[in-house]
Amino acid sequence: MFYKNCKPFPNNFLWGASTSAYQVEGAYDEDGKGFSIQDLHHPKDIADFKVASDHYHHMKEDVKLMAELGLRAYRFSISWVRILPKGEGEVNEKGIAFYNELIDELIAHGIEPIVTMYHFDLPLALHEKGGWNNRDTIKAFEVYAEILFKAYGDRVKYWLTINEQNVMINHPNAMNPGKNPSKKELYQQCHNMFVASAKAIKLCHQLVPNGKIGPAPNITAIYPEKCNPADVIASDNWESLRCWLYLDMAVYGRYHSLVWSYLEEKGYTPKIEEGEMEILAEAKPDFLGVNYYATATVAAAKNDGNDCQPRNGDQQVMIGEEGVYRAAQNDYLEITEFGWMIDSIGLRVTLRRIYDRYHLPILITENGLGAKDELTSNGAIHDEYRIDYLTRHFHQAQLAITDGVDLIGYCPWSFIDLVSTHQGYRKRYGFVYVERDEKDLKRLKRIKKDSFYWYQNIIKQNGIEE
Repeated sequence: MFYKNCKPFPNNFLWGASTSAYQVEGAYDEDGKGFSIQDLHHPKDIADFKVASDHYHHMKEDVKLMAELGLRAYRFSISWVRILPKGEGEVNEKGIAFYNELIDELIAHGIEPIVTMYHFDLPLALHEKGGWNNRDTIKAFEVYAEILFKAYGDRVKYWLTINEQNVMINHPNAMNPGKNPSKKELYQQCHNMFVASAKAIKLCHQLVPNGKIGPAPNITAIYPEKCNPADVIASDNWESLRCWLYLDMAVYGRYHSLVWSYLEEKGYTPKIEEGEMEILAEAKPDFLGVNYYATATVAAAKNDGNDCQPRNGDQQVMIGEEGVYRAAQNDYLEITEFGWMIDSIGLRVTLRRIYDRYHLPILITENGLGAKDELTSNGAIHDEYRIDYLTRHFHQAQLAITDGVDLIGYCPWSFIDLVSTHQGYRKRYGFVYVERDEKDLKRLKRIKKDSFYWYQNIIKQNGIEE
């Protein structure tokens, strides 16, 4: 669709930025915090999460930088084990106090807090009891959610339940360190997370009168490699398994029909307890969080024993599966130095597909470019590649709004440099540089990149000037 004039971004558009607790906070064993599965991450050559960007000790300085940037919203996660060191049981009041202080600082600077309740950092104590395979974790999450809503619901309007549940299921090392669970186990974990998320949504509506809550999966349009109808079937297969399963459950409270047929065929159907489907149907999200980085392209499975050939790229990894789909290359797209595809038009495609299916407001909760940013001799960071990347994506977001999509905000990943799970500080995303490397903490000084000043201007003018 070509438009002579694009609709402007809404006046109340939530221009923001994102982080996650375990990747930015540090202070991994301070003030009563317990251990999460992310504390098992001890790579030899890259940073772990013990100090990260030390946001825990630089919080007020960081919020002042957010205010200088002009952020209207800050999407962050709460560390489950700062609140409940064992994932359940006794509450850690110092953890409660830290997030109280953060939320108050944000509000004092006119920044809307957007809280993610769970971002990959399952409490280690719960993991040792079976993690999401254990239905007791559903109850533990429900109790944790109630604590958060009662502690912060008077000031936090926007809530996200579980970050990238689909990534945790499709790339299980994110949730099952040291173990390769069966597909049957993974889809049981998935079901249990669906129930936990639904219970949190219902609780939010009971305890936070003005609260708005939704999921935050990683959603991307899937393209067929060619016009071959068999490739179209394969793309439908993977899009349903990777994306629509998670949003259909969140919005409609039911399993996607094609996915359920797949689960039956493979013998992966989860055990569903009495009353759970009713809970899932009753829990209605107010909006949808969407993490988007790029699209994926697939071809028909050949069933020749070679369909399972992984493509690299963190969240963009595709494994392939006999009889379902085969990972394919899209020669129309650019590739970053870390092997990630770049598809700004794909953001528009994805937003249109989501809104056409669900007709709920959409908040972009992650999107950004990881790169090897360099601190120059004069103390500057010239990240014109990030500016170019976001310029193109912002333009496509505006086109999606013009298409009729109800887009309420955009929170690029990330506000500040943080620990990339696989590349540490070699791959940076932030508008703010953190002066440290993989093992040398240096001064942890905050330095504004060129993209900081660019984004500051974007927010001031409420979008890209045509």
